[in-house]
Amino acid sequence: MSGIRVLLADDHALVRSGIRLVLQTFAGVQVVAEAENGRTALDLVEKLHPDVALLDISMPELNGMDTAARIRSRYPQTLVVILSVHAGEEYVTQALRAGASGYLLKDATPAEFEFALRAVARGETYLSPRVSGAVVEKYLRSGESAVGPLEALTQRQREILQLIAEGKSTKEIAARLDVSIKTVETHRALLMERLGIRDIAGLVRFAVRTGLVDGDR
Repeated sequence: MSGIRVLLADDHALVRSGIRLVLQTFAGVQVVAEAENGRTALDLVEKLHPDVALLDISMPELNGMDTAARIRSRYPQTLVVILSVHAGEEYVTQALRAGASGYLLKDATPAEFEFALRAVARGETYLSPRVSGAVVEKYLRSGESAVGPLEALTQRQREILQLIAEGKSTKEIAARLDVSIKTVETHRALLMERLGIRDIAGLVRFAVRTGLVDGDR
């Protein structure tokens, strides 16, 4: 197989370092860039057009799921593998819906990691064996499953919800997304109405509970 150019995105420097060291042992695999959040990852994909983007789920500013969806929409030549500590079916379903070609648990062995990477580069789909088989089979068979409250939100709503949960002010969110403060306030009100949540603390709890942000952050 020809070389595989990889972008690695994880907000923990030590984790990135460890993954990079493993990748460097795979023949023909090159780490072309690293990112500590989803926005930087998107910029690097646009500039470098890697073959595969390895994305952590819980990243600041833009989480791995939404980053994956944008990569697949804007840069379909780049395939996505989600790297995660979560084996729950809801995470896997979200990853598949976002267009990921692989879902690999972070406790995978280097041998499984290499197998998964090369399988995805060949155009196949790879899912860690520990992932809930029944739900994955149902999803792959039907292409549909029940839509949860997080998936009922638009991409922009999830983006603003994540920034709110990360403690960003309305002004900071408006500047980050290049929109008006009133637009952010409108999105926040719609979020609360759609989710039946009355305050910011409730939005934060919802974001943590659904895995949009890491509760330990």
